[in-house]
Amino acid sequence: MAEVQQLRVQEAVDAMVKSVERENIRKMQGLMFRCSANCCEDNQASMQQVHQCIERCHAPLAQAQALVTSELERFQDRLARCTMHCNDKAKDSIDAGNKELQVKRQLDSCVAKCVDDHMNLIPTMTKKMKESLSSIGK
Repeated sequence: MAEVQQLRVQEAVDAMVKSVERENIRKMQGLMFRCSANCCEDNQASMQQVHQCIERCHAPLAQAQALVTSELERFQDRLARCTMHCNDKAKDSIDAGNKELQVKRQLDSCVAKCVDDHMNLIPTMTKKMKESLSSIGK
């Protein structure tokens, strides 16, 4: 049961990341490479100036990648805390003398609710991420 729930979340997050990569990150990568190529065209610039120019070109993409990584980690942490709460409740239930099958059902139900709740957060998280990404480098 938990494996099925994990797969559901993984597929949803993968789809979201692909969408963000296709619609936002890829455009930023193109801009970064074109900008970097322009830096190299300046025959009057010193090696250090070219390097600094390339660094400036790369900064928005690095910022974007950090933002996506940060949002995904935050999402993962929240989901982990929720499932940890389910595990704690299951342990308490076992300690209270409840039957193992009953506790397993409660655990599966609790984890499924965590997954459902967090799946519902993905569209809002995606929207927020895309809005933040579109404001980077402007």
